[in-house]
Amino acid sequence: MLEELHIKDFALIESVSIELERGFTVFTGETGAGKSIVIGALSFLLGGKGGTEQIRSGAKEASVSGVFALPALPEITDWLSAHAIEAEDSRVLLRRVIRETGKSSAWIQNVPVTRADLAEFTAFLVDVHGQHEHQSLMKIAEHRRFLDEYAGITADVADFTGMYTKLVELRQKLAALNSNDAERERRRDMLAFAVSEITEAQLHAGEDEEIAAEENRLSRYEQLYTDVESLMGMLSGEEYSLVNGVRQFSGVLKRAASGDKELEALSVRTENLFYELSDIADALRVFKDGLVFDPVRLAEVQERSALFFRLKKKYAASVQSPLSDVIAYGERAAEELSQLDGGAEYRQELERAVSEQERIVIAAARRLSAVRKEAAVQMADEVEAVLAQLGMKQTKFCVSAAEKTAGEDGQRCGPYGIDNIEFLISANPGSPLRPLAKIASGGELSRVMLALKTVLASGDSIETMVFDEIDTGIGGEVAVSLAQHLKKLSQNRQIICITHLASIAVCADTQIKIQKTTESGSTATHVQVISDSERVEEIARMLSGDSYSSESLEYARSLLQRNAGKG
Repeated sequence: MLEELHIKDFALIESVSIELERGFTVFTGETGAGKSIVIGALSFLLGGKGGTEQIRSGAKEASVSGVFALPALPEITDWLSAHAIEAEDSRVLLRRVIRETGKSSAWIQNVPVTRADLAEFTAFLVDVHGQHEHQSLMKIAEHRRFLDEYAGITADVADFTGMYTKLVELRQKLAALNSNDAERERRRDMLAFAVSEITEAQLHAGEDEEIAAEENRLSRYEQLYTDVESLMGMLSGEEYSLVNGVRQFSGVLKRAASGDKELEALSVRTENLFYELSDIADALRVFKDGLVFDPVRLAEVQERSALFFRLKKKYAASVQSPLSDVIAYGERAAEELSQLDGGAEYRQELERAVSEQERIVIAAARRLSAVRKEAAVQMADEVEAVLAQLGMKQTKFCVSAAEKTAGEDGQRCGPYGIDNIEFLISANPGSPLRPLAKIASGGELSRVMLALKTVLASGDSIETMVFDEIDTGIGGEVAVSLAQHLKKLSQNRQIICITHLASIAVCADTQIKIQKTTESGSTATHVQVISDSERVEEIARMLSGDSYSSESLEYARSLLQRNAGKG
């Protein structure tokens, strides 16, 4: 459950701290006051996308933090343990920041986490229904996802998709093998040439770096020889010798040290310096004697380097790629060439693999289909029951789970199985069931989505549900039914809702008012928990736009009294 929410420099909000309770909480305020900014900030905290446009004008960063009381669930405990995070008194502090550079950071307790980690963890805690999320019901592909979530087979479907992907890959290999002989022969010739060229080059990983270093050394022979000779002249030349100079210096210092022991340490250091310089001079002499200019070897190295360039250009991503990429290409080409040369035997092996994978995929698809068909009936019954509570008592809701028909290629299976899932609805008695996406109004879609959320929530442990203007397109008795339904949901969960309807707001346990003000040319959004006379005035404004007339105030007061304690 979300207990505290702190927002700073987010959009129009300068600084807001909200304490939230269990039960039913509504956010209200005039259009444009910034109600959805609060939900936007919460979504950002939960791992939603963040951008610099969310930073309040004049600020360098926006930050949102929240304290969550954790339900005693093993999956939450296991997740925190796996990420070396410790809850305190069964609570965690979440914090997220977006900076003007565009960089975003997130923490759970004091442990830095990625946005993906944050979203994964908060999925255990909060379900956010966005302002236009009901529009997803217009996408038939989403219907399958809702049914799979209800049936509890989301993970099984993901496993099935992996099986199906493997089948597609095997079929592609077989199709490539069965391509026309001329194309296959061209492919074979190209691979054979590549394998021959790479094999003949006798490459080994890292050789390009070795050759580049040797080429650099050989091509700079003259400069290197000149530099070494110059250094040797400085150390032990006839006209000037650094070694002799240090030796003389050491002798004088040693004689001085015999008269004053404070100079002994300097004398020892100078004597060591003399020996070190002498060793350096000897080493340079040996290095110089070993320097040999080999134009033949330089030509060989340059030719080898040019070969690497050509091979990389043909067989690697770029000429800057490591030589190991060319070697890897040669290995892949040799394997494919072997398969092509294998002919009938390899084709038969591949056909057997395709047939076996098809058997596995179809069997798994039928298992998923059986679960879906059984869940579809149960889901439809539960959704209809909730819709009846939401003012759609005569509505018939159906989850159609029909098997796919074979396509031109004869395939009946897809990456999610053999079922076409679609929601059908009949809003009036006697009317036939028709596709929800084609006939439902905005208000009906909102209520169907709420019903789905309610049904799905009954099977999970998420304690906090957030609805951003779920009341879009409804009013009157429907709004009253919606309010009562949300109130009932809040008996076992924390329900947070943005609404513009007084009939919903009066049912809330807590009402929070969002207000936008402009001072000295600066616009800011303020958030305040209201009660007593302030709440009466806000309900009156929502009813008639007039929060001061005695009639509006009296009606608002009576609504609040009538709904007090209901649930």
